Amino acid sequence: MQALPEIPADKPVLIAGPTASGKSALALEIAERHGGVIVNADALQVFDGWNILTARPPAEDLAKAQHYLYGHVPFDANYSVGHWLRDVTPFLQGTGNDRPIIVGGTGLYFQALTQGLVEIPETPAEVRQLADTRKNAEGFEALLAEIDAETASRIDTLNPMRVQRAWEVLTATGRGLAAWQDDTPPPLLPLEAAAPIVMQAEKDWLNDRIERRFHLMIEQGALDEARAMEPTFDPNYLSSKAIGAPELIGYLRGEHTLDEAIEAAIIASRQYAKRQRTWFRSKMKHWHPYVPV
Repeated sequence: MQALPEIPADKPVLIAGPTASGKSALALEIAERHGGVIVNADALQVFDGWNILTARPPAEDLAKAQHYLYGHVPFDANYSVGHWLRDVTPFLQGTGNDRPIIVGGTGLYFQALTQGLVEIPETPAEVRQLADTRKNAEGFEALLAEIDAETASRIDTLNPMRVQRAWEVLTATGRGLAAWQDDTPPPLLPLEAAAPIVMQAEKDWLNDRIERRFHLMIEQGALDEARAMEPTFDPNYLSSKAIGAPELIGYLRGEHTLDEAIEAAIIASRQYAKRQRTWFRSKMKHWHPYVPV
């Protein structure tokens, strides 16, 4: 087991890691021992609505430390890395008990924070609608085939959301995402100014945690949450990408059994964790590794 690095009181703490790896528990432990406020860096936990399925911190954790940027975005809204950077900026000047402990599984958030993010013009609604229509009809691979080679070499080409984003940027601006990225401004928080920790969970340990956690979510009321969201559910909403949401909605609409929905959600979560682990190994080589037990 890797020991935690020294946690200096004057530096923000960054905690990245795959789903179900214990990031939130570690953030809370650091906040209680060393001081700080917990700030969300998970692209799905920012949305209201899917509280249980996105594993937002429970009430007992919220009572132990201040938590920010959880559920502050309407479930039917769009939300980008740029939005998150603007939201997280006010917390970066905190020290001592107000020092930010930024925790989440969205690697792009951390990359933008520590390496910078170019301001790409917002995608017009008609371009996003065309992308949604084509992705649903032809599959995201059709969009991938039209992305410039340099961009395709940099993004996760197995992630439909990333592929669609790259296609939208190229279509809307006439420039590939890679070209925009090459114009990146200085970062808000250089890595050397923070205490960066990346969770390196062992595969079998993590897969077991993922399965047990999803069954626990069902026990905690994930089906009731899905029933409440079903009337307004739209698969094109970013919040609808919450793992388990499409599966449980499908069950409620009679498309498959509950056991089938649970199994599909667990498989999807494990696949997502695999992509996260691969991304973190590639992009976070200079972060302090921490192996949970």
